[in-house]
Amino acid sequence: MFHRSERLFLRPAFPEDCGAILAGIGEEAIVRNLARAPWPYSLEDARSFAALPQDKRLPHFLVTLPGVGVIGSAGMGEHEGEPELGYWIARQHWGRGYATEAAGAVLHVARMLGHRRVVAGHFVDNPASGKVLRKIGFVPTGRGGQRFSAARGHTVESVEYALDLEADMDPAPFARAA
Repeated sequence: MFHRSERLFLRPAFPEDCGAILAGIGEEAIVRNLARAPWPYSLEDARSFAALPQDKRLPHFLVTLPGVGVIGSAGMGEHEGEPELGYWIARQHWGRGYATEAAGAVLHVARMLGHRRVVAGHFVDNPASGKVLRKIGFVPTGRGGQRFSAARGHTVESVEYALDLEADMDPAPFARAA
């Protein structure tokens, strides 16, 4: 599955993307904010990520910027039986609205796939991710939690969010967020 947003092209990962994946995610400041990625992140980890099978219900993508290449990843997984949004953007591309745009594009795909509700979360020491989630319409559930961080090697306090995809939403969050 492929998807284009205003500035980005979301596509599956291919084996030849391993170097670009490692270059984008391979620093602790990024990996420590993800639940499943280990630290240190290796080329073998990038190979494993690129080889993950696609679930037609829960697709995951590399986020590419035309003329630049891979700048991150965004997609869906599953958390406690519900579709969950996740994303990361390479540090050199932070602050330009790419996380918001990529996450919004994944929500567009989720709607097309018929999902009615999507959950997301972030570690409490990563408030920038919460800002992204709120920009695209997620609301805090009021339920805090503990999520395991493979990079940190322990559970970390998290903030949980949800988004009702059936509710009428302002299309503005999907526009360029920079």
